[in-house]
Amino acid sequence: MAGILVYALHDDEGNFNKNSLGAISEAAKLAGELGAEASAVVVGEVADEACAALGAYGAAKVYRAKAAPEGLAQPVVDVMAKVIADEGFSYALFGGGLLGFEIGAGLTARLNAGVTMEVTEVKVSDGKLIAERPVLQDSAIVDVGYAGEPGIIIGRLNAFDAVERDGGSAEVVDVEVELSEWSTKATMVNRGEQRGEDVNIEDADILVGGGRGLGEAANFKLAEELASALGGAVAATRAVVDAGWYPYAAQIGQTGKTVAPKLYLAAGISGAIQHKVGMQSSENILAINKDPNAPIFEFCDLGVVGDLHKILPKLTEAVKAKKGG
Repeated sequence: MAGILVYALHDDEGNFNKNSLGAISEAAKLAGELGAEASAVVVGEVADEACAALGAYGAAKVYRAKAAPEGLAQPVVDVMAKVIADEGFSYALFGGGLLGFEIGAGLTARLNAGVTMEVTEVKVSDGKLIAERPVLQDSAIVDVGYAGEPGIIIGRLNAFDAVERDGGSAEVVDVEVELSEWSTKATMVNRGEQRGEDVNIEDADILVGGGRGLGEAANFKLAEELASALGGAVAATRAVVDAGWYPYAAQIGQTGKTVAPKLYLAAGISGAIQHKVGMQSSENILAINKDPNAPIFEFCDLGVVGDLHKILPKLTEAVKAKKGG
């Protein structure tokens, strides 16, 4: 068994995505139980030191394809398909997020492999990996095994914790890959920046989500101030993004991003199903809405019926006081 291969997503500065680091940590733990190794794939011009540093999270080797562009799914599919074919990896593990889902789906089709999505836990049974995933709106858990290799496992966002270990540097192996024709049809032109601090809402442990209940774009300052005090980031519903109140990069829901923070504070959000699917995996959901019949009160952990314009500033003051300023 050659082990488990992970895709390591990074930004333009070479900083690796938290979910990718979590996937590497999980792969290393599982590979240890299998008597195998975990390795990672990196695309683009990433420094030797940055690649080798993935060894701290358990990667034995890092396969780097400098010619493949970062941020697009198809080139990564080309690279991973070649590495899996050449090295005989038994599994590919992804840490969640939109790009991870797209790459995983493409790799599944390319290799005619079995795939499990929205995985919350992976375990070893009889020398093989078994993926656990929730079904029926998270009311039940199913175990999924793989009839053949490779098995593709796509984790739910934030399902795997990034854990640094005592391992040394990973071996960096440069690979040459001939990109398929369809991989050259699109080019990354620009990566947009989010308003406020440059925080990826998919990585944030705390999110303050704003909806139409804020009343106007200027009132997003209330959400931003609370998020800053909590050390979190700001998210938004499709309705306010469509209205031009906040950037699309912060949109959560069916047509936006899927998040799973430790705390999701929903301010002025009714809780429509399109938004719910993007944040229902949050560990704790706190809702503030003046409408006692808002759907969000049916699935939040704590609900407050009241005027968010009065509540948010007081929350911000309380958090700052608790932190000593």
